[in-house]
Amino acid sequence: MDVTVKEKPESPRVTRGDDASVELLCRVRGTSGFLAAGDALRAWAPDTYEDPDTGEDLLLKNFTVEAAFIDETNADACLWDGTVKYVKEEKKTPESGESSFSFDTGGGSQHVTQSLDTIAERGPGEAFTIPNFCGAIGVTRDNVEGVDITTPVMYFQETHQLPAAYVTETYKNILYNLTGKVNRHRFKGKPPGDVLFIRACGSQRGAGPWELTFHFSAKPWRSNVHIPTSDSPADDIVFERIEGWQYLWVWYNDVEDSASKMLIKRPAAAYVEKLYEYGDFSLIGIGVT
Repeated sequence: MDVTVKEKPESPRVTRGDDASVELLCRVRGTSGFLAAGDALRAWAPDTYEDPDTGEDLLLKNFTVEAAFIDETNADACLWDGTVKYVKEEKKTPESGESSFSFDTGGGSQHVTQSLDTIAERGPGEAFTIPNFCGAIGVTRDNVEGVDITTPVMYFQETHQLPAAYVTETYKNILYNLTGKVNRHRFKGKPPGDVLFIRACGSQRGAGPWELTFHFSAKPWRSNVHIPTSDSPADDIVFERIEGWQYLWVWYNDVEDSASKMLIKRPAAAYVEKLYEYGDFSLIGIGVT
């Protein structure tokens, strides 16, 4: 079911005097989302409205939506009360402004204990058999020290002008609760789990629109990740997919290397950890594509 907006029978509500205005009272149906209900109401509302008494054009000042009935499992049953207010003014409050975008691929740092491949190995002579650490980096007698590397990370920001009616305490709490979460669904061209919502900051002048800047960072997911555990590729630990903000770590065990007859550290198990909860980024209200 599409989101629909219908004017109520008791509309319009006319106020006279110093604060003269006309309010259209509406019912929005077909969505459980506050922002989606607001979008539908704004798309329905004309920019000007003819005063039923004087015939002059009034200008749109603001619009609001309030939940009348919400069923998270059935969007078609959800109802919102909408109000669109018109006043006599020289100019209206802007509903939106230009958006701006920026990004930075400076990269991030990650500590790893496994290489992608060992491309060279040397020993003191033919009498010494080099042990096979199966890609472990910085192996000592008691530990695998690893190394810090630069990994692909994209930082990007979007700045949008949002109507004052959008930026309610409810909306601010939505942003607050999404901070530190990763995308549950595809977002800005990135697959689920790859985009982290860092923060949102905003400012408002008077009763005008809010200027909000949203900060994100993204890490690419990896596929077909192999971690060798012996001389045979058949013994590799394989992960078909690791999301960008999931963390891979390896547990090492003491084993005897069959060639060198030495007791060495070698990968025995690997784990992919979930570090961030998922969030619905469509609630941010800046689109998902």
